[in-house]
Amino acid sequence: MTYVITQNCCKDASCVAVCPVDCIRPSATDGSPDTQMLFIDPETCIDCGACADECPVDAIYSEFDLPEGMERFLDFNAEYFRHNPLEPGIMMPMARPPAVDRGTLRVAIVGAGPAACYAAAELLEVDGVEVEMFERLPTPFGLIRAGVAPDHQRTKSVVRLFDSAFGKSRFGCHLNVEIGKSVTHADLLAHHHAVIYAVGASASRDLGIPGDQLAGHHAAADFVGWYNGHPDYATRDFDLSAHRAVIIGNGNVALDVARMLLLGLDELTRTDIAEHALKALADSAIQEVVVLGRRGPRDGAFSLGEFHALGQLPGIDVVIDGGDVVSRPGDDVETALKLELAREFAEREPTPGNKRIVFRFDTAPTEFVGTDRVEGLRVVGPGAATEVIETSLVLRSIGYRGLAVDGVPYDAATGTIPHENGKVIDPEGNPVEGVYVTGWIKRGPRGVIGTNRGCAEETVAQLIADFDRGALHRDVGDRAALRALLTERGVEAIDWSGWRAIDAAERQRGAAIARPRVKFTDVDEMVTIAMAATAKV
Repeated sequence: MTYVITQNCCKDASCVAVCPVDCIRPSATDGSPDTQMLFIDPETCIDCGACADECPVDAIYSEFDLPEGMERFLDFNAEYFRHNPLEPGIMMPMARPPAVDRGTLRVAIVGAGPAACYAAAELLEVDGVEVEMFERLPTPFGLIRAGVAPDHQRTKSVVRLFDSAFGKSRFGCHLNVEIGKSVTHADLLAHHHAVIYAVGASASRDLGIPGDQLAGHHAAADFVGWYNGHPDYATRDFDLSAHRAVIIGNGNVALDVARMLLLGLDELTRTDIAEHALKALADSAIQEVVVLGRRGPRDGAFSLGEFHALGQLPGIDVVIDGGDVVSRPGDDVETALKLELAREFAEREPTPGNKRIVFRFDTAPTEFVGTDRVEGLRVVGPGAATEVIETSLVLRSIGYRGLAVDGVPYDAATGTIPHENGKVIDPEGNPVEGVYVTGWIKRGPRGVIGTNRGCAEETVAQLIADFDRGALHRDVGDRAALRALLTERGVEAIDWSGWRAIDAAERQRGAAIARPRVKFTDVDEMVTIAMAATAKV
């Protein structure tokens, strides 16, 4: 018997560390080609279950307990090792840095998404280190809360990893605090020995084609924020009155958006989708979502797990329109398996009355058609053939870029903060002492949630090395001085207990109608709940 890694894999690699026979790949040290998920070798697995117990998103099952629709992952795991036979990896010893005296290393982390959380947890493993986390919104967890699709509740459960670390007295949380507005970069350096920026990549890349300013064209990220209840997007309006929507780009965000546009009300009400989005989608007329990709199926940016999951959706057909779906010698295992799925989808007979997700490969947008708003999208396909796809809703999902942070070097060409091993460098390549970076603002918008773990580990290792050589030894303000500063500036900072009160209130509202939670989308309402809870403590 073997255990099997399935669709929800976040690639956090917690499972790798606990496997007693080292049969989970790829790992950071084995030299295997990178993939978007992990795999277990069925021939080596000893059925101990340690990986399943450790998995933060419950993505690992015994082969005999695979949920309906996920049986195929047993073959996916085995196929990986047919392409990449297991070889012993290098098991690095787990060495924790020595403890430091309390107060000698205070670290500020800007951001509260997965990259920030992994960095905080890694730092708090070092006894004596104090961590202060700052976030503009009243809620933590960044894209885990506001980016992961509502129907991926298991993926959202990765936040459980941080419960222990964030319960420590050495961890301070300051939500509802905007760095650069309420508090400056200089303020952070005055109260901390080091600052880590984990601010993500929130700006959507532009298309730059005629008509892209017409109403009805939006960034897919805005739509994601809308259906996930992000306060910045809760009042946005999306035209769902037409028969067809078009998504430009075919990564996992595009697939998430396609599902949300087509899922039935029964499926949506079992999620934590925002109430306003639930009501709007319940009345949606959209029956078809066209997903455009400039290149062929071989280069599809979607992951194997998410592509497979589309074929399990009730009442929805997956249509493959064009593109070479034939495997070639030398294809990596994930590419070969995605092409295999594409061939299967292409061979399926459509079901009358079903909604449709149509993948249009080798097709690029050239112009938005319309006068005051989008009426269609002109595209060029194979053989330079052009056509207009009629639609009133076009969502672009073609990548993201980070934004500049006041007082911190920035590379406008890449949309990232320049660094070496996570330590920020200036335009001349000189290190900026005490300033570090992790996550998408460090490496660009690539990888999955768990990718941030290794990224954060690299940054923290550099920070600790700098501390050990004396580069971070200086006098700074303590936590009391920081709180006094926030009070002086009139900042209504929300601590961890305040967030827990918001979390509990959302879950209570959800429990009343058999949903995981019902999110608050108004900042003032969340601040009121948090402050009331803090006042009782």
